[in-house]
Amino acid sequence: MQARSSEGIERIDARFHGNAYAPHRHDTYALGVTLSGVQTFSYRGSSHFSMPGNVIVLHPDEVHDGGAGTDEGLHYRMLYLPPEKTTEAGYNTLPFAQSAVIEDEEFQQCLTEALGNLDGEPGSLLLTDWQSRLSDLLWKHSNGSARPIKCIDRAAVLRCRDYLLENSADTVGSQELEDISGLDRFALFRQFRCLFGTSPHRYLIMRRLQKCKDMMRAGTSLAETAFACGFADQAHFTRHFKNAFGMPPGRWLNLISS
Repeated sequence: MQARSSEGIERIDARFHGNAYAPHRHDTYALGVTLSGVQTFSYRGSSHFSMPGNVIVLHPDEVHDGGAGTDEGLHYRMLYLPPEKTTEAGYNTLPFAQSAVIEDEEFQQCLTEALGNLDGEPGSLLLTDWQSRLSDLLWKHSNGSARPIKCIDRAAVLRCRDYLLENSADTVGSQELEDISGLDRFALFRQFRCLFGTSPHRYLIMRRLQKCKDMMRAGTSLAETAFACGFADQAHFTRHFKNAFGMPPGRWLNLISS
């Protein structure tokens, strides 16, 4: 399965047995998570093996192949990140990960979020969040170091926070937050995460979900609640609610009503 390309970022879900790919190369970073089975591939003159939960990082224009390491087959998801996305995120050169297979819970979580819903079309805030976090994580595992945040423009970040609160049911774009803060989107997203522990996109979703809880307590139907709070439909609302609270909204409502 392949998701629609979003600002040049492509995402796939793949399952297969045996050797699926002959030697080839991409002009993007290939960033993946092995979900089940053993993922084997040759890369930079060595054989590599990725187990479930491992992150795979392949540099642009590096020849590699791919296959399943056992008879059980393989299931993985991959994101293809154009290299210019890392320089747009504030770096002067491209990161080069020293290991092709990485054990990093933060990296795995970021990719899992980016690859979790291949049917949906990610919005501007979500794409900026992926781009910023993946660029920082690539540098974390490279032969360089990510630039630390030296200071936070608290007033600018708080203006964006207030705007997200006031417009939680609307579609908010990265350009809007740039205009409000006076910061470029990547500086803003890093500073926002430092101050609030989450991205602007996640902050917006959680404010919507809190409003949903209030409406459901007041007796509003799930479909009407989803629409009023800015979700595309009830299924979209249910997916985000379950990801945030570990259960669908109907079950949550029954629990608090009993």
